[in-house]
Order: sequence, then C-alpha cells, then structure tokens
Amino acid sequence: MTLPLTDPLDLERDHLVRSRAALARMRSHAEQLFSTGDKVAGDAYSSETLGRTLRQRVAELADDPRAPLFFGKLTFDVGEHAGSRYHVGRRHITDDAGEPLVLDWRAPLSRTFYQASARDPQGVAIRRRFGWAVGATEAALSGFEDEHLDRGEELGTASRILTEEIERPRVGPMRDIVATIQPEQDVLVRADLDASICVQGAPGTGKTAVGLHRAAYLLYAHRERLRRSKVLVLGPNRAFLSYIAAVLPALGEIDVEQSTVDELIARVQVRGTDAPATASLKHDPRLAVVLRQHLRRYVRKPVDPLTVTDGSWRWRISVDALVRIVDDVRREDPPHALGRERVLARVVALLLRQAEAKRGDSPPESWQRKMARSPDVRAFLDFAWPAVTPEELVFSLLSDPSGAADVLSEAEIAALAWEKPARTVRATKWSAADAVLIDEAAGLIERLPSYGHIVIDEAQDLSPMQCRAIARRSEHGSFTLLGDLAQGTAPWASRDWADTVAHLGKPGTPVVPLTTGFRVPAAVVELANRLLPALDVAVPPAESLRRDGTLRLSPVESVLPAAVAEARAALEFEGSVAVIAPDASAPALAAAVEAAGLDDERVIVLPASLAKGLEYDHVVVVEPADIVAAEERGLHRLYVVLTRAVSRLVVVHARPLPDALLP
Repeated sequence: MTLPLTDPLDLERDHLVRSRAALARMRSHAEQLFSTGDKVAGDAYSSETLGRTLRQRVAELADDPRAPLFFGKLTFDVGEHAGSRYHVGRRHITDDAGEPLVLDWRAPLSRTFYQASARDPQGVAIRRRFGWAVGATEAALSGFEDEHLDRGEELGTASRILTEEIERPRVGPMRDIVATIQPEQDVLVRADLDASICVQGAPGTGKTAVGLHRAAYLLYAHRERLRRSKVLVLGPNRAFLSYIAAVLPALGEIDVEQSTVDELIARVQVRGTDAPATASLKHDPRLAVVLRQHLRRYVRKPVDPLTVTDGSWRWRISVDALVRIVDDVRREDPPHALGRERVLARVVALLLRQAEAKRGDSPPESWQRKMARSPDVRAFLDFAWPAVTPEELVFSLLSDPSGAADVLSEAEIAALAWEKPARTVRATKWSAADAVLIDEAAGLIERLPSYGHIVIDEAQDLSPMQCRAIARRSEHGSFTLLGDLAQGTAPWASRDWADTVAHLGKPGTPVVPLTTGFRVPAAVVELANRLLPALDVAVPPAESLRRDGTLRLSPVESVLPAAVAEARAALEFEGSVAVIAPDASAPALAAAVEAAGLDDERVIVLPASLAKGLEYDHVVVVEPADIVAAEERGLHRLYVVLTRAVSRLVVVHARPLPDALLP
C-alpha cells in the first residue's frame, strides 16, 4: 500500500511529474492529428492549412526538461476563485479531463501572480515561488518560498528565490524572465495591441525581455489576428538576434519573424561605401522630400490628343480629357505604380464609352485588354506616367541631384552626387545608405508588406529614414520601441524619443522609463553613470538592486597579456566571459586568447561595435581610451561596453582613462 504524500515539496514534485506526463500526452495527441490531418481535410488547400496549423501546434508543445514547467502557485481565499489553487508556468497544460494543471503566464488569471501585493492581495492568500536546480539534462524542483499576502507578508525583491533566478549565471542564449517579471514590467508586457509604447530602459532593466514577452503576450491574446498580420522583431545585428532567438520558442511562440533593419529593406546587394558625411545625409529625412519631388517630375502633362486605331474604327481622347485624368490621379497621391494603373484604367474607360456609343453594344473584356496593350495607349502612358523602379529612381537622383536645390545646400548636393555614376543601374555598387533610399523610393512606388506588431530593440540608433522604412511596414499596426538614448552610437542616433516616434508615424507615443536594474551590479552601474553628463542626452541615472558584483580598474604596462590573464582568471568562476576590445585591436586579442589555449566555449573576444544588447557574467574591457577615440560617439560606445557585465567587470588599460570616467 502506497502512503499518500504529505510533505509539501513532495506534493509539488508529484504535480510536476503529472504535468510533464500531461504535456507529453497533449503533444502525442497533436502528432496523431497531424499524421491523419490530410485524410479529414476536404481539399488540398484545407489539407495544407490544417497541416501547417497542426505542425505548429506540435512544435509549440515541445518539452525541454531543462526548462521548469511552472515557477509559481496561487492560492485564493476570497472572490470567485476562493479555495482554488493554480500553478503558473510557461504554457497551459491540462489533464485528460481538461482541468488545468498549469496556467499559461499570459492568462488573465495569471496576471494576479505579478500584480498581487500585501496592500492589494486581489483575492490571493498565498503566492508561492519555486526554486529550481537546473542541470545539464533537466531542471529539478529544489524548494519553494511562500508569501502570505493575506497576513501582510510580501518579500518583493527580497525574495531569495527571485534574487537567485535574477543573478543566475548566463551561459548561452538569453533566457525568458517569466518567473521574475516585476509589476512595472508586467504593465508594459500586457499593454493592448493597438497601443504603441516606447521603453527608455537603462542597462540591466530588462527592456529587451519586456519587448519579447510583450510579443509573446500579444500572440496569446490576439492569436488569429496576429497569425495573419504577423509579429516582427527587429534587432541591431545578427549576433543580437542569435542571442535572443531562444526566448520566444521557450515560451511556445515560434511564428515570429526576426530581422535586422538592413535585412528588412534589402533589395540590392551592398557593395559600395559612403563617406561618413554622405551616409549621414542619406539618412536625413529631407531626402524623403527630395525623392518625392524627383519622382513627381516623372509625371508629365499630356500635350497631344490620343488616337487609337481599332480595326475600322478610330477612337480619340482630347488633350483636356487626358490632362484631367493625370491631374485627378496626381491629386489622389497613390503609390506611383498604382497611379499608373489608374491612369491606364481611366483612359481605357473613356475608350470603352466611345465604343459603346458608336457600336451600340459593350465590347467584351478581351477588347479592353487589347486597348490597354495598344501601342498608342502605351506610348501615351509611358510619356505621361512612365513606369520606374525604386533602383532607377535613386540611380537617377544620385546621378544628378541638382533638382534638390530648394531642399539641400550646394555643398550637400555636391556630397550627394556620385563622382562617376555607373553605366547602368545593374552595374551600380550600392552602399548601405543607398539601400535606405531605395526602400524610401519603393514606398513611393508600391505598397510594401505590413505587420500587425513590430518590436524594435536598440531603437535609439535608428535614423529618421530607417524609422520611415519601418513605419511603411506597420501602417495599421503598433510598435514596442526599446532602447536607451545613452547607448546611441550611430552618427544619427536619437537624442529625443519624440523625434523617433514621430518618424515612425506614431507621434505622441508614451515614453516609459525603466531605471531599476536587476542584472548589472551597482558598482558597474555607478561607474557607467559617470559618463552620463558627457553624453548630451536627458536620461535618468540607472540604479541597481545588485550589490554582489565586483569592479576593478587595472592599469598595466601591456594590455594584451593582461587581458588574456584576466580572461583566464574569470574562468575560475561560473558563467560566460567576454573580452571586449576596440575594433582595431580585437583580431590581435582573439589570436592571443587562442594562442594561450583559452578555447573554452564560455570565452568570447568581442569588438566593441558588436557588444550592444548582449550581456556576460564576466567582462574584461580593454583600453577604454581607444574605444572612445575610434568613433564620433565613442563615449556612448564606452557606456555600452561597460554595462555588459552582470557579475564582474575588469577594465584593463595602459593609456589614461577618459576624463569623463574619472570620479
């Protein structure tokens, strides 16, 4: 006879076993439906749609034994849930009778786990947090911690389990934070789909996690709507996207696109470069005006009547009628390609009206198509409203930008003009900034695909023209903007979020500051905060709840061997190690690390320009003065680099530290 379990921890472990078994049955059932779905679908299209849905469902139900299935538990004593207990986890799990074993963290009831407090228990008597020992193959339930909200007991950030989870060493990709979401973060995560928000987040405040979890929440709350219109996550580079790639799948969301802005707008192969001043000019929003004016010059007022031969008939449209058509379409201001279609359709409609009047009947659709292909009609159309590709429009502008004199100065026109244009569009060596112009031109000429919601990280580095490119892809959607003005390193980096949201087409978007850091230790934050007065941005200084980290400034004779030694010493601790160096020094440093035999997968040598958005337990920063000197906004870059450490930071330098870093 098996005795019933009485120890609370044993009971919770038993619940974990039953939940994992139930999840396995849910996945097995989905796999069975997938394998037989083609036999129940009515046609090929239905079969494909059903198969895609079931395939995604199978993927969403994948179980990673290293990921705890639940992290909290709610016990209610009043209200409609009085006497009920619910476990809260990463996904919804039910038993064979359909009763919930684990509530999805995004469910309305789960919000209580994040928002209930001793002051406002919201019907919760006990909030339980679970501790986990995460091993190489599985996560074992190791303990729990109760807050008796009905007695006024609330641990908050003093929770041992909460603190251990926040401070757990990071190796590999970024993890989700569903177990540690704070009330102020939860409000942002659950913001309505139709609301755009801008999060000004100091280092370590969890702004990236907030954005990703908001994407997961919106996909849960608006599943069908966003399945059609899609969710897009934009990051600054591929390294960053690789770092965050595991977060949404861990939450059961796999149908999200991830891209950089350069990839989003890629229509041409980038093979050329621009001088810094020219690149900055091409990212200036005045170039949108210049391109629009340049395109309008393609549209010309008709000067001759149109005569079309149709067998024994001849149809004629007067100049005045043609001018009215072109002027009407121009006033409607459609994309250029659509405008060309409208002009053609209205010309054919006038021809059809004449034919009906003369012939006494209505010609068939084939006749209308024949008129649209008529050489006379095509010649008129090519004169009055010629077809043009985005590449052709930008090629024409940069070959001769003199028509922009009412927008740009003579010096700017000279900087914009190609010294020696290529012979053809196809032979042009386009620059990255040219690609932004081409996308602007594409928006003037054609309709671009749109998304229901876009999460934009490191948004402070977006240029006005890049913002416009993103806005074109969310005309009826919303944004989650994430960034830190203090970390703006691009030449065109924003100094005011109001400008950025205006260029994104969402003026008035509220800016919500996150200043409390949960990841970066206080000693590191205080060092980085010394730079803020020199950065020319109005952001509040960051604060940190972490008092466990270490900081050491290490003046040395030679930075290369010193950096290698510090990396070796860091391996004595648990967690990831990054050696961040000026871009010019990174290859030599990487070679020195390899020569020293530090081939541990936990060690990475990183150029300063690629550090943004990433975090490591132990960071060795090499020669801050060279990082600052390498670019126009070098102090901003140094601010980014210093705040990548979440446990230990060592600054190795042979040159004097920048003045702004001194106390």
